[in-house]
Parts: sequence; C-alpha cells; structure tokens
Amino acid sequence: MGAFIARKKLFSPRQPLWWTGLLLSLGVGAALHGFTSNSLQAEASARFRTQARSSQFNIATAIKAYTDVLRGTASYFQAVDSITRENFHRYVQGLDLAHNFPAIVSINFAQHVPAGQRAAFEQHVRRSARPGLDGYPELVLKPGDSQADAAILSLIEPIAGLEAKFGVDIAARPVVAESLAQSRDTGMLSASGLPIGFDRLPNRQALAMRLPVYRPDLPINTVPERRAAYLGSVGIGFSVNRLVSEALAEIPVRNARLTLRDVSEGSPTAATLLYDSADASPGGAGNERMITCVLPIDFNGRQWQATFTAPMSSLYSRVDALLPWLALLTGFAGTMLMYALFHTLSSSRLRAIRMAKDMTRELRESQAKLQLSHHKLRRLAAHAEQIKEEERKRIAREIHDDLGQNLLALRIEADVLTTRTSHRHSRLHERARCTLAQIDHTIKSVRQIINDLRPNVLDLGLSAAVEWQIEQFRQRSGIVCELIEHSADIDQGIDDKCAIAYFRILQESLSNILQHANASMVRVELRRQDGLLSMSISDNGVGLHDRSRNKFGSFGLVGIEERVSILGGSCTIGGSPNAGTTILITVPVPTLPPAYPHRLGTV
Repeated sequence: MGAFIARKKLFSPRQPLWWTGLLLSLGVGAALHGFTSNSLQAEASARFRTQARSSQFNIATAIKAYTDVLRGTASYFQAVDSITRENFHRYVQGLDLAHNFPAIVSINFAQHVPAGQRAAFEQHVRRSARPGLDGYPELVLKPGDSQADAAILSLIEPIAGLEAKFGVDIAARPVVAESLAQSRDTGMLSASGLPIGFDRLPNRQALAMRLPVYRPDLPINTVPERRAAYLGSVGIGFSVNRLVSEALAEIPVRNARLTLRDVSEGSPTAATLLYDSADASPGGAGNERMITCVLPIDFNGRQWQATFTAPMSSLYSRVDALLPWLALLTGFAGTMLMYALFHTLSSSRLRAIRMAKDMTRELRESQAKLQLSHHKLRRLAAHAEQIKEEERKRIAREIHDDLGQNLLALRIEADVLTTRTSHRHSRLHERARCTLAQIDHTIKSVRQIINDLRPNVLDLGLSAAVEWQIEQFRQRSGIVCELIEHSADIDQGIDDKCAIAYFRILQESLSNILQHANASMVRVELRRQDGLLSMSISDNGVGLHDRSRNKFGSFGLVGIEERVSILGGSCTIGGSPNAGTTILITVPVPTLPPAYPHRLGTV
C-alpha cells in the first residue's frame, strides 16, 4: 500500500517529474554534443581542403614560372647568332636562380649530333674550349660507342657540381629519345617524366623539361622542315623537393603530409613517387583519424596526383576540442532550467488565460469606444464645415446686400460731385476724383472678399464654379491651366454640399500648386460615370516628397482627405520628386436616369 501511494505521488501531475527532465536534458546535451562535433569536423575539413587547393595552386604556379623560364631560354637561343659558354653563363647568371627560381638546379643545352658525326663534334668542341678557365672539364662523350643520333649536353649552367653531366648523351635513354623526337617534330615542350639524378641531391627526385631550338633562318612549318632546321634542345632540371616543400607552408597544420606521384601511365602500380613529405619529417599519426584530399596537377601534359593528409586532431584548437563538451553542458543546464521554468509557469496558466480574456474584452470595448469617438469627430467635423460654409454664405450675402449697396450709393454721390466740380473747382474736383477712385478700389476689394467667402458662381453649378476658379487661377498665377470635362451633365443631381466640397478641394489644390509646386502647367479633369463623380488635378512641378505630407503645421492635404471622407468618397494623392503630383478624388453621386429617345404618340 505504501509503495502504491509513493508511485501515485511520483506520477501526480501536480508534482514535477524531475527524472523526466533529467533524461530530457541529457538527450538534448548529447544531441548538441554530436551536432557541435559534426560542425567542427565539417568546418575543419573544409578549411583543410581550402588550404590544400591553395598549395595545389602554388605548385601549378611554380611549374608555370619554370616553364616560362624555359621558353625564355629557348627564345634567347633563337635570338642570338651564336651561343658561347661566356654569354650563356651571363644569361643564366642574370636570372639569379638562387633567389628567383630556387628549385632550378641547372639550365642546359643538348646539341643535336647526327649519327656518324660524334667524332667531328668532339674535335670541334675541344678546339674551341678552354678547359679549366670557364669551369667546364674536358669534353668526354658518354656513352662513347653509340651509333645513333645523339643529344649531347654541351652547355650547363651553373656547371659547378655538375661537371659529370657535361658531354652526356641524354638520347641514350629510349624514353628520353622518343620524347625529344616528338618535341622536335611538333615544336612543343617535352617532359619525359623520368627522374634525373644529381649527385648533390641524394635521395631526392629531380625532373627535366625541354624545348626544341631551330635555326632562325630556315622555315619550320612542316615536320621535314623542322627536322632540317633542328639544332638541339634547351632544358631545365629542377628539384621536386624544393618545388613542393614551399607549398606545405600554406597548410599551417601539425603533421600534415603531402605525397606527389606521376600517374600519367594510368595505372596505380605504374605511378612514380616524386615527393613525400614524410621523408623530410618522419613520424606517423598512429591510429588517429586522418583527413585526405586528393587533387590533380598538370605538368605540361603529364598528370600528377597530390595527396594531402593530416590527423583530424591537428585541425582543432584547444577551444575547438572543448566546444562539444561545453555544448553538452550548456544543453543539459539550459534544458533543466527550461523544464523547471515550464513547471513553474504551468501552475499559473489558467490565471494568465483569464487575464488575457479580461484584457481582450477591455481592448475590444476601448476599440469600440474609439471608433464611436472617431465617428462623432467625423460628424462634428462635417457639421463644423457645414456651419462654416453657411456662415461664409451669410457673411457674403450681408456684405453684398448691405456694404455693397452703401458703397454703390456712395460711389454715385462721389461721381455726381466729381462731375459738378470739374469746371469751377479744380482742387475740389481732384479730391473728389481721388475719393471716387478709392471707392472703386474698395468695391473691388469687397467683391474679392465676397468671392473668397463664397463665389456667387457656385449658385450656377459645379462646372461653372470650376471654370471660374481655373480662370481666376490662370489670371492670378500666369500658369497654363487646362480643364477637361468628360460629361456634359455633371451638375445634374449634385447637391450644394458636394459642389462646395469639390470647389474647396480645387481651391486648396491650386493654392498648393502656386505656393510649392513650381509648375508650368496644370490639368483638371471632371468625369461622371457609373454613379461616381471624380476630379483629377495634376501638375508638372517638383513633385511630392514623403516629408511634405507629414510636415508639422501643414493641414492642406489632410483637409482634402477629410472633406472627401465626410462625403464617403476616396482620395488618392500620388507623386514623386521631379515628376509632378496628381490628386484624384472620387465621390458617389446619384446615378443619372437613362436618356430615352422621344416617341411619337398615336392618335
């Protein structure tokens, strides 16, 4: 019984299930640990591949640079009439190989010696040579018993350390002879891919590249012509170790390894190992997990394969190694805190829902009150606008009926006085004439005031009022103003309230154009169609900026929109800088009855 009660308390919904939170936190922490480990591994792999591609690019760039040196040397042989050991030495010395091209071991020239002319060539070289003075030893052909065409190394720079190569027939090796023959017939660069030995580079591979040299005074357009003009070939020998070792500097990874093989033969078993950085820095990674990146390198038509490897642990910093465990700890602690917070908040869920319902009800009531207040303000604004127009109409009528009549009577009396004093009282006549002119000016001002308050032309309809306002604007501003009416029966069924609103909107719009638009042309269009009365006012002025509509203390556009809203219509104000402004007003009006044709009655 006690065990049952304890189990019931453990699984009671009112009690926090802490063991569930513990398992959930461990699961989240483990997931974060795995995700962080995979992310770090992917980032490290991508970084290592990027560094490997950079090294691949450096190796290819170095090969290109050495190829350019070879082409420059071949051009030098083609440009000069005769090549001696002295000028060849100065040429190579000017390249400063030790600083500019450290991987190049030598630049040489292999003289083409046809079969049967080896003895004559040897005698010629011995007669023109100065053994011991220029660093070259006495010429000894190696091997000396060959009866085929030979390619004798007759120029080598620098010669120091390579004296044994002087006089060697490089064509004695069949693969090299075939490569030289193909290069001679095509004029292309040759690279046999066979390692060449240098005594001063033990246990290091060295390769050579060669270019054919032809006599400059003979054509070389066809294969027979190239064979007839063929003099020999220039070549460079370079150390693969020096060429490749600098590429590893782009991979700042501990225990990184680069293996370079020549795979031009197409078979993995026939691949020639050219370089292995493990020979220079021995020490394996043991059973560590390795990352490998295999990239191809083109060596003048031959295919090299560069294999970059590094221990995965060497790609991580100390912080990277701690990040997965930090993620596990963060996930565990964060999940536990979230779980505890969830249990804490679950007890107050119903109270929060009740508070939300109360707040929603109060918000809806406030919104309804706000809408009612907005509606009342609209009605109040409409009523105030109506009272203002009526007051303007009353004041204009009183000014016209009272002040206007008095001014007219006063003008008549002043005119009579001016007429009677024109001959006998010159000074009084002049004063009377000035008074008459002042009365005329006052009458004109009174009429202008009456028109500003409420033009009498409004009694003639909206079309007449619009035409009058446009004519007044044209006379006052000098701006071209065009009126376009698309309907002849615009005034029919339009009440005085709508006509006054349209007139005031046009008046405000033209005033804004005159003050701010800097326009030279205004177009006003009136259209009545499908129960809608629309008016468009457009200009070609400076346009409307966004800050102009919201300018503090400016209510012109706001007043236009409010007038249209009171009538239940819509107002669109569009424009952009330097593209003019267009105001489009549309208000519903009574639909006109169809115009039926007159029918003749029957008797």
